[in-house]
Amino acid sequence: MSTNGLTSWAVDLAEIGAIYPFQGTEVPLYIAGLAFWIWFHWAQLRNEKVELQHEMDADASGEATRAAINAY
Repeated sequence: MSTNGLTSWAVDLAEIGAIYPFQGTEVPLYIAGLAFWIWFHWAQLRNEKVELQHEMDADASGEATRAAINAY
């Protein structure tokens, strides 16, 4: 199976150019990776905000936190 059109290795590779598979997909893959990276961090921040808000609502007065700090 050849993904780059090269059928024989008995050629001057300097004249061939790139010989790796999926040539020409670097920019779309970079854009997809960047979009995933941005989405992941956005989703992580959103989920952490919800979790922190849940923790703050569970201990609105702060008494449990003060008791835990004073215990040590």
